[in-house]
Amino acid sequence: MKNIYLLFALLSIAIGTAQESTKQVFSSPNLATEIYNHKTVAILPFKANISYKRMPKNYNSQTIKDEAVQLGFNLQSGMYTYLLRRADDYTVTVQDIEKTNTLLRQNKAFDNLDEFTSDQLAKFLGVDAVIKCSYSYEKTGSEGGAIVTTILFGVGKVATGELTMAIYNGKDGDLLWRFYKQMNEDVFSSANAVMERMMRKVGRNFPYQKP
Repeated sequence: MKNIYLLFALLSIAIGTAQESTKQVFSSPNLATEIYNHKTVAILPFKANISYKRMPKNYNSQTIKDEAVQLGFNLQSGMYTYLLRRADDYTVTVQDIEKTNTLLRQNKAFDNLDEFTSDQLAKFLGVDAVIKCSYSYEKTGSEGGAIVTTILFGVGKVATGELTMAIYNGKDGDLLWRFYKQMNEDVFSSANAVMERMMRKVGRNFPYQKP
């Protein structure tokens, strides 16, 4: 029986690693030239999408929509906290997200970011570049079951996430850099934990990382 548990744990880890192997990075030919002049960047609220293979009790489409909006704010905050804690490692200053969100509201862009170009948003915010992110989250497993497998095997995946992070030039709105990564989420994941893991995976691919 112990051998069966061990085999199950090893297979779970192997499958999780394979599923997390998908990573794509794009860098514009103009990246190095443009970011050299960047001093301040803003993190926009994340565009989050949540879906469930099996709808939870007492949930409806509006509940999921509200949950996605809150997740977007939490991820924006998580990324800001991560970059703020490591400010000495980066060549730019990140605008306070409360200021970012206030300026977006004042310019009637907060609830409809897709209706504005990246250079328009950068102008509203008074920054040299904007960081746009999207996160799609699909809950695939039972939370109760995940707690059991986490305790037994240290593996407790309940969802899969796809995160896209992109940097747009404030001067002309051009895409300078894009990072895409699939990630597995366990029962204990939080927005801060997701951002911690993602930024570690981005690592030195992040254009503003000091040499």
